[in-house]
Amino acid sequence: MRKSALYLALCATSLTLLPGCVPSLSGDAAKEMADFQAPQTYGPNLPAQTEATAPTVAQLPWKDFFPDPQLQGLIDTALAQSQELRILEQDITIANNEISARQGEYLPSVGVGASYEQERVGKFTSQGVSDEANELPSVLRNREAGLYTRWEVDIWKRLRNAKQSAYYEYLASIEGRKFAQTRLIAEIASTYYELEALDQQLAIVKRYIDTLQRAQQVVQYQMEAAQANALAVNRFAAEVQKNQSLQFRLQQDITVAENRLNALVGRFPQPLERHAEDFLAKEPPALQSGLPANLLENRPDIQQATYDLKAAELNVSVAKARFYPSLSLDAGLGFQSFNGKYFLNSPESLFYNVAASLTAPLLNRLAIEADYRSANSRQLQAVYEYQKTVIDAYVEVINQLNAVANLKQTFADKQAQVASLDKAIEDADVLFKAARIDYLEALLTQRDALEAQMELVENKQQLLGAYVNLYRALGGGWQDPTPAATPTP
Repeated sequence: MRKSALYLALCATSLTLLPGCVPSLSGDAAKEMADFQAPQTYGPNLPAQTEATAPTVAQLPWKDFFPDPQLQGLIDTALAQSQELRILEQDITIANNEISARQGEYLPSVGVGASYEQERVGKFTSQGVSDEANELPSVLRNREAGLYTRWEVDIWKRLRNAKQSAYYEYLASIEGRKFAQTRLIAEIASTYYELEALDQQLAIVKRYIDTLQRAQQVVQYQMEAAQANALAVNRFAAEVQKNQSLQFRLQQDITVAENRLNALVGRFPQPLERHAEDFLAKEPPALQSGLPANLLENRPDIQQATYDLKAAELNVSVAKARFYPSLSLDAGLGFQSFNGKYFLNSPESLFYNVAASLTAPLLNRLAIEADYRSANSRQLQAVYEYQKTVIDAYVEVINQLNAVANLKQTFADKQAQVASLDKAIEDADVLFKAARIDYLEALLTQRDALEAQMELVENKQQLLGAYVNLYRALGGGWQDPTPAATPTP
C-alpha cells in the first residue's frame, strides 16, 4: 500500500513540475499580429471605392467579367485541362488524406495477430527439469492468436491539434488552387488581349503599306511627268520596305502569343479563333474596388496565408505537448497453447492482458526542444508571410487603380490625336495629289498617323490589362459553379 501511494505521489509531482520545464521562446507571434493593422482605405483621390459591405467587382464570376465567347472558351478549356491546376488538385487530395491519417492517430488502433514459436530448452536447466517432471515434450510449439489494441489517451490535445492543423493545411491547399486559378485566368485574358492588339496593329500596318504603295505609284507617275524626282520614289519605297519588315515582326509576335496562349490552356499549338475588329470598343464592367477589408475575404492568397498561420499556431501546441507525460493503454485477448488440440479450449487456453503506461521525457530532451523552437519559428514565418501577402495585395490594388485611371485618360487623349491625324491624312492626300504640298509632308503625316494608331492600340491593350490585373488583385476569378467539398474538422 505504501509503495502504491509513493508511486502515485511521484506521478503527481512529475505532472506538476513538467510544465515548468518547457523552455521560453524568443518572439511573440500573437503580439506581431496584434501590431499589424491594414489601412482602412486605399487612400484619397482613388476612384471606384465603396463601403466594405457593398459588392465589389471581385465578386463577379469570371464569365460576367469576360463576356467575349472566344475568351470564355479558352478559360473553360484551361480550367478543365491545365496541368498546373491538376497538380494543385492532387495537393488538395494529399492534404485531405493527411487529415484522415492524423485522425487515425488519436483513435484506438485494433488489430488481429497470430504467432507461432518453437522452443527447446536444455535438459539440465531449471526449465528443462521442470518440463521433464511435468511430462512436457522437449520441444514446445507455442501458438498464439487474438485481438490487440493500443490507444494513446490524448490528455494534452496533441493529437487532436495535429489533426486540426492538417485540416487548416487542407483549407490552405484549396485556397492555393483558387489563387492559381485567378492568376491563370488573368494571364489568359491578358495574353488574349495582347493577341487581339497584335491583330489590330498588323491590320493597321497592312493598310499603311497599301496607302504607301498607292502614294509611291502617284510619285512614280509624277516623276514620269517630270513633276517629281527619284528621291521621292526611293523614300516611299524605303518606307514600304521598313513597314513590310514591321509586318513580319508582328506576324512572328502573333505566332509567339498564340503558342503561349495554347500552352496556358494546356494544349499543343493550334489556330485560335478570335475577332479583333471590335478591340478598341471593348469595355469591362463598371469597377467597384471596395475597401482593404474586402481583400481579407476575396483574395485566396490572403485566405491561404490565414490558414497557414492557424496551422502553424496549432503545430506549436503540438510540439509543446511533447514535454508533458503521455498515457497509453494496451490490451490483448485471444488463445494460447503449446498443443494444437487444446488451442481453442476455453477458458483454459484463453488469455488477456491490460496495461497502462505513463511516460514523460526527463533526459536528452534536445530533440523535443529543437522541434518546439522550430515550430515557433515557423509560426513567426507564417505571421510575416501573412503580413507580406496583405501588403503586396494592398500595393497591387493601388497600382492598378491608378493605372486604370491614368490609362483611361491617356486612351481618350490618344483617340483625339488619332482622329485629328486621320483628318490630316485626308487633307494631305488631296493636297499632295494637287501638288500643293511635297511628298515629304505627306509621308510624315502618314507616319505620324501610323504611330498614333499603333500607340492607340497599345494603350487599349494596357488599359484592358490594367482592368484584368485589378480584377485579379481584388481577388476575382476563383468563383466556381461547383466548389470543392470541404470536410468537417
